[in-house]
Amino acid sequence: MAKSGKVIITCAVTGSIHTPTMSPHLPLSPHEVAADAVRAAEAGAAILHLHARDPGDGRPTPDPGVFMEFLPRIKQATGAVINITTGGGHGMTLEERTAAAMRAKPEMCSLNMGSMNFGLFPMLGRYKEWKYDWEPRYLEMTRDFIFRNTFADIERILKELGEGCGTRFEFECYDVGHLYNLAHFLDRGLVKPPLFVQTIFGILGGIGADPENLVHMKRIADKLFDDSYYWSILAAGRHQLPLVSMGAIMGGNIRVGLEDSLWAGRGKLAASNADQVKMARAIVENLSLQVASPDEARAMLSLKGGDAVAF
Repeated sequence: MAKSGKVIITCAVTGSIHTPTMSPHLPLSPHEVAADAVRAAEAGAAILHLHARDPGDGRPTPDPGVFMEFLPRIKQATGAVINITTGGGHGMTLEERTAAAMRAKPEMCSLNMGSMNFGLFPMLGRYKEWKYDWEPRYLEMTRDFIFRNTFADIERILKELGEGCGTRFEFECYDVGHLYNLAHFLDRGLVKPPLFVQTIFGILGGIGADPENLVHMKRIADKLFDDSYYWSILAAGRHQLPLVSMGAIMGGNIRVGLEDSLWAGRGKLAASNADQVKMARAIVENLSLQVASPDEARAMLSLKGGDAVAF
């Protein structure tokens, strides 16, 4: 919840969902990812959620070497919390998805709380020509794809990254069942409060981006976690700003960024991640709430600090 009136803004800088054809503003190279992340932090993002792209053609890559081309630059230029994906990109193995995080030992990682269908193929119909041949193939394969995160997979990540590296997690919950999965790990003592629960709306295969679903997800999270969690809201595409606005009104933290949406209003592509962060910040401040600084976010989420990472 937005305890003490401080709202954490997370910015997901590039992700592995959108492809280069979809926006000329999507950061692809390590230089672009670093520069856009720094601008997002300067605009008010306390947490930067990061994936890597192949510098040659922009496809998602798990290569720790590519991550290490931008992680130190971001750390040197900002005080933001750096959050590395363990979701990676579609088709990556668990070992590939966690390789960069295991090398970097960050303060935070994302952690998807279950296996799920994860359909990107509807985006195929929006474009007639593609910048790279891999893009339509990558989207089409999701028609017959299951993102895997079994209980054993999650246990392994919690042990190797959580226990082994002191990393804490952005628990990504794409549906109500994911909240119950997280409660299972809490009951077993494998995760410890305060939890950072990212409820995600509008991905094909997960819960829909309806206001009723947002209210329901919060109701169940309150029931399961009471005052032991911080709630955050992420909504895909055009649903991003309406649902994060609703979530902020209800006491939540918010996530924006070009991983989740390429837009900055109806029919207008966001020119940078900072564009979306500025819009999110305006929403928060117009509600008479305060945007959390990186150090305030660290204190809220009991993070180990930027001096305890491996980059």
